[in-house]
Amino acid sequence: MMSRIYLPLILVLLIILQGATANLIPESLVAAGWVVVIHAGFLFLVLVKLFYDLETTYYAFLSALFVGLIIDIIYTDIIGVYMFSYAIMIYFVHGMRKLLQTNFYVATLLTVVSLGLADFLLYFIYHFIGVTQMEMLDYFYYRLMPTVAINLILFIVLYLLFRKTLIKWSDDRFDLEKSAN
Repeated sequence: MMSRIYLPLILVLLIILQGATANLIPESLVAAGWVVVIHAGFLFLVLVKLFYDLETTYYAFLSALFVGLIIDIIYTDIIGVYMFSYAIMIYFVHGMRKLLQTNFYVATLLTVVSLGLADFLLYFIYHFIGVTQMEMLDYFYYRLMPTVAINLILFIVLYLLFRKTLIKWSDDRFDLEKSAN
């Protein structure tokens, strides 16, 4: 029952920390022209999709819409870009989860692929509407690679912190609902 309260609280905390961690990026990376974007909320949503949601539930997808909208409102000038990108990629993870077993390696691979695609989708939309002028090769080298690398480290930390808890919350919630019927 507490998972209904804790999941949104964790997401809100991660959204706040997402903005605060921008100040923790080493100055040498910024001086070299690298752009690192922390996607902590998205990484947690991937974990929720893999270890909390059932195949027939869409809590992570609905949360992706909410988290994306909040990030759009707080951190960007254009509403809907993060919301669309996060939701599409969480739906992708939902589809892949049906095909693959959920273990550390699959979770890591799905995270790297979905994060890379989400970030590329963000770049593509912003480039298409003229918000960013960065060339694609520069984007891959200066933004995508460092973003995926830093977020992969963060994902491993979140995985170690939350995997067992999410599984327990899922078992508690969905076993309780089955026994009530």
